[in-house]
Amino acid sequence: MKKNSISEFELEKQDFKIKLKRGANGTIQTAQYEDAQTLPYIPTPLPLPAPGTPALQAAASAPNEVEIKSPMIGTIYRAPSPEAGHYVDIGSEVGPETVVCIIEAMKVMNEIKAEARGVITQVCVENAKPVEFGQPLFKIRPT
Repeated sequence: MKKNSISEFELEKQDFKIKLKRGANGTIQTAQYEDAQTLPYIPTPLPLPAPGTPALQAAASAPNEVEIKSPMIGTIYRAPSPEAGHYVDIGSEVGPETVVCIIEAMKVMNEIKAEARGVITQVCVENAKPVEFGQPLFKIRPT
């Protein structure tokens, strides 16, 4: 919400309704849930990552590889359009500003950059599938 300058979000589907309002410090200020079949669940607000924090972390499986992790929840697209080729594939050399994919969140297309220099060694997600915050998208061997 903070990254896209959204201060309020509301979603309503059939018997379910959720409304979120962002507080000044980035935490959820108000959460209202309505569901005809279950009792309301009010989550504990989670702190948001600091602005400018890279979405990269060392991979646990290979100490010399770096993971590009999803900075948001959404749908990943590995190409700019259905007819175009992938932004990157295994073996592609990338730099910090190289766009590796797009994540669609709330009808907004967000370009995801490598934020590191290296070679793509693994693609961890399928095209046009949902991704979660922090989910590994690609692995890079730094150069």
